[in-house]
Amino acid sequence: MKKIVLTGGGTAGHVTPNIALLPSLKEAGFEVYYIGSKEGIEKQLIENLGIPYYGISSGKLRRYFSWKNFTDPFRVLKGCREAKKIMKELKPDVVFSKGGFVTVPVVRAAGKCKVPVVCHESDMTPGLANRIGMRYATKICCNFPETLPKLKGKGIHTGTPIRQELFTGSREAGLSFVGLSADKPVILVVGGSTGALRVNEAVRGILPELLKEYQVIHLCGKGKTDPSFDGTPGYVQMEYCDKEMKDLFAAADIVISRAGANAICELLALRKPNLLIPLSAEASRGDQILNAASFEKQGFSMVLQEEEITKEKLLGKVQELFAKKDEYTKTMSESETGDAVKTIVGLLNGFVKQ
Repeated sequence: MKKIVLTGGGTAGHVTPNIALLPSLKEAGFEVYYIGSKEGIEKQLIENLGIPYYGISSGKLRRYFSWKNFTDPFRVLKGCREAKKIMKELKPDVVFSKGGFVTVPVVRAAGKCKVPVVCHESDMTPGLANRIGMRYATKICCNFPETLPKLKGKGIHTGTPIRQELFTGSREAGLSFVGLSADKPVILVVGGSTGALRVNEAVRGILPELLKEYQVIHLCGKGKTDPSFDGTPGYVQMEYCDKEMKDLFAAADIVISRAGANAICELLALRKPNLLIPLSAEASRGDQILNAASFEKQGFSMVLQEEEITKEKLLGKVQELFAKKDEYTKTMSESETGDAVKTIVGLLNGFVKQ
């Protein structure tokens, strides 16, 4: 039996591409295992799918002062020992790493155990986890062709794996799930699995104006719903959505989203007109700003920088996007997006010893 270890975690964006690969990996005859953090979002997402899950210790690089910055290196070292033990136990043919700090011990352990490693970088510039893991990687898949020169000759342009079930959504099922009508257009607001406080506040700030013309489905992030808006006609808020996400996308006429690479690739694949509000450079390494700029240049997205948000600007952008939604849909429909799942699974299959 062919064996593969998948790894990635910290946010849903580091997990959903792995999930997108699962049906094709199983069809190709792979026995799939997953290594993630002990308490991260990936644990629940993967265990719900019945995939054998191994939790290890992991650390995180914070862009702010925290005492954990002094203790996390020891957690990473412990994770390296745990990952190496798991690697020797499973003896996989190949490891596929989607990024996030939990992957550093896994990729390092695979390299030490002479297991081929394929990494995937969704953003325009490689994140720190992938930069650390690059030395152990055999190949590095990327989402943007502009990324290839940064991958030390190991890069291959594949695009990002998209979950096939997203293409099977039903508008009627989506509206029924959230209790909205078909009489008004729907705005879907997606802040990411961890939420986006500034986006949440901005949307709620113009909610009375929005609800005159639209209905709003608002995915706020864990712990970020606001009870004072419960029961507001035409407005539905929830922390996160998984199985019904395909139906919510189908119900949406336009989408307001952060600019994480996986999220925007899903919007492109689904041809959903979108307004991107990238995470600011103050709160990140600036990758979302680059992602959004690329999509804006190609005509796939409208962009509003977080620092520029005002009630008037946000409302104006939403109205402009809705008025031009057919133009954006047409441009996205004309884009050349390949089958990333097929390409990546073919690549992984090539590392299996015959």
